[in-house]
Amino acid sequence: MPKFLLKRWYGMHMVLALSFSLLLLGILTLFHWMYGAIGMICLIGLVLYALQAEKGFQRDLRLYLATVTHRVKKAGEGVIQELPIGILLYNEEKAIEWVNPYMTHMSGDETMIGKSLQEVFPQLVWKPEQKRLEFTYNERVYEVIVRSDERLLYFKDITDFKELTTRYHREKAALAIIHLDNLDEVGQVMDDQSRTLLSTSVAGVITEWANKHGIYLRRITADKFLALMEREALDKLEESRFDILDVVREMTADNKIPITLSIGVGAAATTYIELGQMAQSSLDIALGRGGDQCAVKIGNKLTFYGGKSNAVEKRTRVRARVIAHALRDLIHEAEHVIVMGHKQPDMDSIGASLGVLKAVQLHNKTAYIVMDEGNHSVERLMKEIYANEELAETFITPEQAIRLISGRTLLVVVDTHRPSLVIEPKLLTETSRIVVIDHHRRSEEFIEPVLLYLEPYASSTAELVTELLQYQSERLNIDNLIATALLAGIVVDTKSFAFRTGSRTFEAASFLRRNGADTAAVQRLLKEDLGQYVKRAKIIMNTETYRDNMAIAIGDPSEVYTQVQVAQAAEQLLTLSGIQASFVVAERSDDTILISGRSLGDINVQSIMELLGGGGHLTGAATQIQGISIKEATRRLKEAIDSVV
Repeated sequence: MPKFLLKRWYGMHMVLALSFSLLLLGILTLFHWMYGAIGMICLIGLVLYALQAEKGFQRDLRLYLATVTHRVKKAGEGVIQELPIGILLYNEEKAIEWVNPYMTHMSGDETMIGKSLQEVFPQLVWKPEQKRLEFTYNERVYEVIVRSDERLLYFKDITDFKELTTRYHREKAALAIIHLDNLDEVGQVMDDQSRTLLSTSVAGVITEWANKHGIYLRRITADKFLALMEREALDKLEESRFDILDVVREMTADNKIPITLSIGVGAAATTYIELGQMAQSSLDIALGRGGDQCAVKIGNKLTFYGGKSNAVEKRTRVRARVIAHALRDLIHEAEHVIVMGHKQPDMDSIGASLGVLKAVQLHNKTAYIVMDEGNHSVERLMKEIYANEELAETFITPEQAIRLISGRTLLVVVDTHRPSLVIEPKLLTETSRIVVIDHHRRSEEFIEPVLLYLEPYASSTAELVTELLQYQSERLNIDNLIATALLAGIVVDTKSFAFRTGSRTFEAASFLRRNGADTAAVQRLLKEDLGQYVKRAKIIMNTETYRDNMAIAIGDPSEVYTQVQVAQAAEQLLTLSGIQASFVVAERSDDTILISGRSLGDINVQSIMELLGGGGHLTGAATQIQGISIKEATRRLKEAIDSVV
């Protein structure tokens, strides 16, 4: 018997009882020796009885424990034999040593003992640190728990659970909002009957497409549809890359302005309210990128499809007037205004900043422009600005801007909408009063402003700011240098009015020319020195043709280049015969790889650059990659081209 049980028999209580009994016997003996003798006989009898009882207890306990052990062992053996979980033991050579009956039933091989694991289960491969994995065997899915120390594997059939999970995934709801982008613009040049027939035919095509894919479709306004579908239908639409975008565009291609679709889709949300918010935000992003595309948001993942055409220029200035009046009210409410563009500002960024500065000054408010290190393309303009004492005082460093900003400061961000690209991201967190004016297609990374003027159809941010200026005051007098800088921004971004130019671009340029913009000064500001020209020519010399209609130029790894040099080289490559798209890969001074892409419109360089973490327009986009070589960047570029084109 264990010691802890013996203590239950022969503990302190027995010692005290025996001592008390002996004390009583001593007292009895004092009265009469006969009483003492009788007491001693009784005490000895009790001790002998206790010893016999203890032996009997030990015998019964051993018998009971033996019975329980036998029952437990028998039950354990039965469980192992009948448990619906496979158990497999293998040796150091990964040969099977023992399996329970479930494994024999699972594999159908009664002679697997002695065979190698690879021979019986070829798909069963795991890494040393893995504790759990899944594999498919005989059309069933099993979860395998690995106990490497014991060389033991447990197999659990999870086929039904997997099928249930797949079914739940397929049947989960997804919501889409479909928007007819150009319905108002198209309607302005058509009579009522033609407009109704066109709208009906487009609605018929969308309805037929929805019925084909099992989508519930409901028209909620003249230019919007609400679509409810299962996740399985959404997966099929993603496989087809939302071909309805191409169908509608090609069907209306004969019109002067074709109708395009913008689709926002939300999926994998926990509530229907969240689902609706995701669909609406996806649509906003699709519209902000110029329309004619679909934005699918599944959880936190955002995917784009389409975007094969340029945004259509809006014929009316109603939105520009509304934005101008809203901007005027925000300026009046602000203590002062800080204007900020993107890092290494170009002519468009500085021109737009000066335009906003003028708008603020028209309302007798103080404004400052945040400036960091410029690039070679704006050196002449900055010299002109710093020579003007009044304008020079408005340019401040990021550190000065941080000290000036407060809760009542109005921050105007121009020529970018991405927080990571602004000159000083800290300014975005110091005030909630933010205005964004930009002409780039909207990306997933986005500043949340109180006022947004993002028009991808516009040639430049300078064009948008010029239109806003016209609604700030009836009597507008713009400084010649500011008007010239705005015009220079338009000229640069349109390649001297050759690309992305609409009627409103010429109207803005005409307005600036009437208000003192000097075209000769613009040409002077845009001149480059011979060294820059030669450096760009060397990039173009190292050019290869890719997929017959694309040019990829690689900068000298021993040289460093600016973003402007890379962009200009890509633009010059586009002038070559037979080239539909051009890309330039080069290294910047801070060990960052620059990739700039340009196209004539048939190839969407924006989608290619987005795969590399960048963005831009359909015909012009760029990206910056850190931590890789030029060779690796070129390889990734080709992979991105292959996946898009």
